[in-house]
Amino acid sequence: MHLYEGVLTLKSAEECEAFFRDLCTMSELQDMSERFEVARLIDQKVPYREICERTGVSTATITRVAHWLKHGEGGYRSVIDRL
Repeated sequence: MHLYEGVLTLKSAEECEAFFRDLCTMSELQDMSERFEVARLIDQKVPYREICERTGVSTATITRVAHWLKHGEGGYRSVIDRL
């Protein structure tokens, strides 16, 4: 829980970036960033093939993100709706 509470204390995108850079490898950050972009595009009803072309991620990743967007804990939805 301390991790999540810690994230909630961050005051800016810059602080968030610094925290995640200390916490994650560049590869992990890239993967998370790609998945979030895929979720945004799915939410905008962009066809999977176009998402693949725009992001370079596999259709397996797109399908997995779509599943979590629809059937997950609501994390993607919360952030997408707030942005």
